[in-house]
Amino acid sequence: MFVFEMNTQTDDAAMLDFIRSEREKSVSVREWKHRLMGYGYTVRNTDHGDVILKLGSREELCEIPDELMH
Repeated sequence: MFVFEMNTQTDDAAMLDFIRSEREKSVSVREWKHRLMGYGYTVRNTDHGDVILKLGSREELCEIPDELMH
């Protein structure tokens, strides 16, 4: 299981690597979001773009690059 605590910019890079890796394994955005939920994360559309949130605390972890949402 991938458990992530955000503290620094390197953490942003590690989270982006993780979500990119999961997106590459998925055939659709829907499947990708489902895979992320299995790790305890969700994708939310906010006023400042799409972000990854922790499911329990709803803490924003990082913004999602547009290319991952297609």
